Amino acid sequence: MPPLRPTREQIKRAQREGLDRMMRLAPHAPFWWARFVDAGIDPEHATAADFVRLPTTTKADLVADHAAHPPYGTTRTERATAYPRFHQTSGTTGVPMRWPDTPAGWAWVTECWAKIFTLVGTPPGEPVFFPFSFGPFLGFWAAFEGAARRGNMAIPAGGMSTEARLRMLANVEATTVCCTPTYALRMAEVAAAEGLELASLPVERLIVAGEPGGNVAATRERIELAWNADCYDHWGMTEVGPLATAVEGDKDALYVLETDCVAEILRREADEPVDAGEVGELVVTNLGRLGSPVLRYRTGDLVRAATTPSPVGLEFLRLEGGVLGRVDDMLTVRGNNVFPSAIEAVVRRFDGVAEYRVVVTESTSLTELRVDLEPAPDADATSIARDVGRALAETLNFRIAVAAVPADSLPRFEMKGKRVVREQSED
Repeated sequence: MPPLRPTREQIKRAQREGLDRMMRLAPHAPFWWARFVDAGIDPEHATAADFVRLPTTTKADLVADHAAHPPYGTTRTERATAYPRFHQTSGTTGVPMRWPDTPAGWAWVTECWAKIFTLVGTPPGEPVFFPFSFGPFLGFWAAFEGAARRGNMAIPAGGMSTEARLRMLANVEATTVCCTPTYALRMAEVAAAEGLELASLPVERLIVAGEPGGNVAATRERIELAWNADCYDHWGMTEVGPLATAVEGDKDALYVLETDCVAEILRREADEPVDAGEVGELVVTNLGRLGSPVLRYRTGDLVRAATTPSPVGLEFLRLEGGVLGRVDDMLTVRGNNVFPSAIEAVVRRFDGVAEYRVVVTESTSLTELRVDLEPAPDADATSIARDVGRALAETLNFRIAVAAVPADSLPRFEMKGKRVVREQSED
């Protein structure tokens, strides 16, 4: 197994060996055999040297394959009975895809999570708390079994109310909590209402994923203040696995586990790399999931490689600021381009905001934005709406309507928060 703090030479060697395996085995799947042939690559003799000749793969490509060959598509390299693990994508951006794993592939997924726990500083043996319901989404199961794999007590807290989860958390001596950023804030909100002082718990760190927040400084700081604990962002996808994390000593970036994948940052319009420090789309090839391979996968996430050395000496690819936005999330309003994460970065600076949502009203002629704010119990609704509106205009250089809404009128989320709501204008 490659070291957890590899040199660039060790990273390149692991990638070269991994690509040789992947290029040799991927054509066993009909989907990849066809793509190799279309690219002019001999599927029976492909090597790592042929890798860059492959075109990138999009989610639409995989969704179309699943639709044409239900229920699992044709990306599997082994017989159907070789896949005892079943997961599926969240369906946030479309129809969910079902994604099975072989025992070897699943072991690789959980080993990636074991590395993530090590990189954020979770000591082996200490309890890790998982406050969410366990459905078919890969991330929860992978993190849970990854913790158990490295010797941590993995504590499931599904099928419970937030109040019950908090009472349980107060008694199990967990030092690490895994959840979405939204739910970390929701637990803090409920704890305050219940008179529970989160800062008195032994929790030392939260690992958050599934949505923006952990990479948004204002949101991360709000979580850390409420919990008196460090907050680390994590990145992964059902299709490719858990492959990046913020680390102990550097919470302002994501480090890609490059011994387990090949990561490229390409232009959105072409299969070519961006210049150093330029924003591009993250494209990933995993190296350990040989039973369900994904090669040169366009993730839809916009990132930028850091051009300065890691402050903690890690030589993995360092994504400055984590995921900066998604290709399909950008909103264009009166000629201005804005990502929802940029709005969150402003809103979360205000302690007087309990929850918010972004309402996008679309018509044939224009798009308008409105931010609905639910004030905290002790906040003045008029003042907080005015102050947030002013801050948004100063930060984004255009005005956004801001409206205060009644207490408890906005939804709370356990999994991914869905704060962007689209409406059609009556005209």
